[in-house]
Amino acid sequence: MENSAAERQDGCENEAPEFSVLISCYYEEQSIDEFYSSLSAAMESLGRSYEIIMVNDGSTDGTFQKLKEIFDRDPKVSAVIDFFKNSGQLAGITAGMCQARGQAILLMDSDLQLEPKEIPLLVHEYDKGYDVVSGYRKQRRDSLLRVIPSRIANAVMRKASQSTLRDFGCTFKLYNAKLVRAFELGPFHLFSTVDAISRAERCREVPVTHHPRRYGKSGWTFKKLWRYNMENVVSMSERPFQVLALVSFVFAVLFGIRVIVDYFTPFKILDSVSTGLLLNAIVISSFIIVAILCIIGEFTIRSFMSSRHLPKYIIREIFQR
Repeated sequence: MENSAAERQDGCENEAPEFSVLISCYYEEQSIDEFYSSLSAAMESLGRSYEIIMVNDGSTDGTFQKLKEIFDRDPKVSAVIDFFKNSGQLAGITAGMCQARGQAILLMDSDLQLEPKEIPLLVHEYDKGYDVVSGYRKQRRDSLLRVIPSRIANAVMRKASQSTLRDFGCTFKLYNAKLVRAFELGPFHLFSTVDAISRAERCREVPVTHHPRRYGKSGWTFKKLWRYNMENVVSMSERPFQVLALVSFVFAVLFGIRVIVDYFTPFKILDSVSTGLLLNAIVISSFIIVAILCIIGEFTIRSFMSSRHLPKYIIREIFQR
């Protein structure tokens, strides 16, 4: 017996959409309606199936109420999530990824600094077979207090991921969902841009437009950027210590050769050691040792925090279809 039209329609709605669009919001009461309208128009222009998942990252203004209103009137919004407290953008992204059913996962900020109408630029490259398509802000419209730490973070993340991407901090990214789901994400294991990109060979960057922030202020403070940098430094802890060990070994060998050669012929490099030279060497060595101990301490503390098994975020309320 053939299925009824209603059953066939329900079956189509239950199929995984091509794209899951994940939006993490933090005090976006003023911008979310305008952003949602632009996002919806951009996704509809693709002519392909999609869902939208929106997360309120602990905002106590009217953001969550706005998200619920959008959920009520648009069936393409498959879930709206509210956190007990602000847990960070990566926590919001992770919660959305746990709900996502799409074959590809699109990330984007809702603060109107990026343009949803440029989504087709990323999709066009994704359709060529790339597993990660990342937007990069060709003319960034942020203050130096944001730009300088971000450039340092990008340099660290390039090393940690062994990639050549320029703008890790730009949330505007499109991922193959299989890549994301391989990490088994959840409250105890947050999504990491560096980890995902480090496991993908086929990556592509696309220039995107960046506007000055019109409403509110960014949740990424200098303190949070610094903490995120430290996480990435710790994540590549094996390579720095291997390099440091190699450099120390080379210097030890060279110093040994210098001592041996000095027995047979006058040596012109450091032929005499002054008190000032020794003091400079001790001070420099002390700073290096302190830096290494700080990295080891950071690694130890994070290992301890992981052993406590505390969730990085807790969902207060969720609306889903």
